[in-house]
Amino acid sequence: MRGENQSFLGGPPKDFILLGVSDRPWLELSLYVVLLVSYLLAMLGNIAIILVSRLDPQLHSPMYIFLSHLSFLDLCYTTTTVPQMLVNMGSTRKTISFGGCTVQYAIFHWLGCTECIILAAMALDRYVAICEPLQYAIIMYHPLCQKLVAVAWLSGFGNSLVQVVLTVQLPFCGRQVLNNFFCEVPAMIKLSCADTTMNDAMLAALVAFFVLVPLALILLSYGFIARAVLRIQSSRGRRKAFGTCSSHLVVVSLFYLPAIYMYLQSPSSYSQEQGKFISLFYSIITPTLNPFIYTLRNKDVKRALRRLLSRTWRFCRRL
Repeated sequence: MRGENQSFLGGPPKDFILLGVSDRPWLELSLYVVLLVSYLLAMLGNIAIILVSRLDPQLHSPMYIFLSHLSFLDLCYTTTTVPQMLVNMGSTRKTISFGGCTVQYAIFHWLGCTECIILAAMALDRYVAICEPLQYAIIMYHPLCQKLVAVAWLSGFGNSLVQVVLTVQLPFCGRQVLNNFFCEVPAMIKLSCADTTMNDAMLAALVAFFVLVPLALILLSYGFIARAVLRIQSSRGRRKAFGTCSSHLVVVSLFYLPAIYMYLQSPSSYSQEQGKFISLFYSIITPTLNPFIYTLRNKDVKRALRRLLSRTWRFCRRL
């Protein structure tokens, strides 16, 4: 009783109830199967991309350094959220501890911010490759790529740290039901019973910086790329140049469109019912599709996968 009173008075609750689709029980089984299959495909696809990027000497260029980090981010994205969702859908207790919830949204926002910057670095790489091909090896040298990756991870961590510090201080006054599949900062702000003006403003400012600035750099890079490609005389050359960028553009669209909808509005006013399904999309569907988009549209990756499978098959035959 004392713990319950403390929770009601503003202390953190021991657990949160993740509503998910509990109000639509007929949907749980089909969604469980979709999540399980998507998670397995995301694991297999992204692990395959990481392996070929690391093991194949022909894929040690800057583009594939960034791609391997993107695949690792997608692996972490899905592993942070999907196992908990599967456990909750398969049981009557649909809860997550306060500490588990905090860790979940901390890692989720860390990964999301990092991915924004990695995607911008990939756009820079494509810009240099197409617009400055003779200077490519000089500009996009290996230490610079490693620095860009380090900046992405550290920036994501800094963003997450600020969000966690502000969010863990929010009182919930006994409220425990999160109308979501997993813990996210906007959902936590919505659940709070306190004045969340500071949280809303800080979230909006950080999202504007870490989402809109990288997006502006991506659009600027592709503006220059489009201008350079249109100057190419041969139609075959134009198709090849656009082909090297199309996979990245599709991935950028799949990532940024839901993120912009979710975070570029006040967390206190956004629709949780719509928001939870959009969160589900970019937490599992996008990471599942990314490796297939890059594999189907990239001949180098397909050839590297064939070589890896061939070596694996020969090794297995020797056993």
